[in-house]
Amino acid sequence: MRASQRARGEDVDIVDALLSADERRRSSGVRFDELRAEQKALGKLIPKAAGDEKAELLKKAGELSAAVKAADAEQDEAAAEAQRLLLGIGNLVHPDVPRGGEDDFVVLETVGTPRDFAAEGFAPKDHLELGQSLGAIDVERGAKVSGSRFYYLTGVGALLELALVNAAIAQATAAGFTPMLTPALVKPRAMEGTGFLGQAAQDVYHLDKDELYLVGTSEVPLAAYHMDEIIDAAQLPLRYAGFSPCFRREAGTYGKDTRGIFRVHQFDKVEMFSYIAPEEAEAEHARLLEWEKQWLTSLELPFQVIDTATGDLGASASRKFDCEAWIPTQGKYRELTSTSNCDEFQARRLSVRMRDGKNVRPLATLNGTLCAVPRTIVALLENHQQADGTVRVPEVLRPYLGGREVLEPVAK
Repeated sequence: MRASQRARGEDVDIVDALLSADERRRSSGVRFDELRAEQKALGKLIPKAAGDEKAELLKKAGELSAAVKAADAEQDEAAAEAQRLLLGIGNLVHPDVPRGGEDDFVVLETVGTPRDFAAEGFAPKDHLELGQSLGAIDVERGAKVSGSRFYYLTGVGALLELALVNAAIAQATAAGFTPMLTPALVKPRAMEGTGFLGQAAQDVYHLDKDELYLVGTSEVPLAAYHMDEIIDAAQLPLRYAGFSPCFRREAGTYGKDTRGIFRVHQFDKVEMFSYIAPEEAEAEHARLLEWEKQWLTSLELPFQVIDTATGDLGASASRKFDCEAWIPTQGKYRELTSTSNCDEFQARRLSVRMRDGKNVRPLATLNGTLCAVPRTIVALLENHQQADGTVRVPEVLRPYLGGREVLEPVAK
């Protein structure tokens, strides 16, 4: 655990603080049990005693009662402190994860080849310029109504989102996922149990009056769906494809990706989520990655797959693979999807268990983004633009766009 914290770039001393708090919990628990036993034994003697002996026993009983209460309070306090510290520790990092920070990832695979726009005789426009000419994106009015990093999808932009969502859900359903429309507001335990109130807390929107949180991903309500339940092993794997709005403060990103809709406060997303036996988790992680690659390939986007470094893992992930699509006007690959193996981390915190014969044990949970809509629109517009200002529609989306083969600029 210390090595894992160190690899993440997180506090290592918290492990020793946790061990200390847990030792206090254990020792105070033993002390409480001893005092209670003594108290019960004394309680049996008092009715039989008389005179000075009884007075002495009653005095001792009062002292024992105070000591029992103190030991009980100490036990509760130590247990609460141990739990608080435990919730501040991330999942154990998989031994094969590259060590380092955000830029220390390892490229596992590159799929497709970025277009050579110079050879085609024109300079690519960025997604915002294209979106505005298509009548698809309106960030000015988004800022007017809600502030920076908000936007409207209008006309064909709105239709494009619906096409992406329907196509993504169709792929997930064909792969055996159960489609889910999930709550966007959850209780603290759901957010805490999935690991989003630790290092990610600064990105979370909290409704103080209602003690509810706006989710940053449907991973949260999907992970909490079977909270406090025991699932029979024969039912596994359980796979859900959740569609929901997502809300993120984007704290710490001031000045980054401010143009357009690449990094925004509210967006819609289709998320895959799996409950599976822990021994099958790594194989399921590979399957989730293949489904993401299938999706991006169907959209005809060039992309690379990376093994995310330890310092860039979320608290709940033991390992994370990202698929990064090529963005022509940025001249680099940017994250479009990611899939994380959370092992038993979330299941333990949310008390989701599996019954395997006579044994009941925690199961494993995994998640994988299939389609984060705004970023996917960014990649589609920029990669499929044509010299005349139109944007070619990938075949997989055409049935959901009334058969359109191209998106055309609107008349000014």
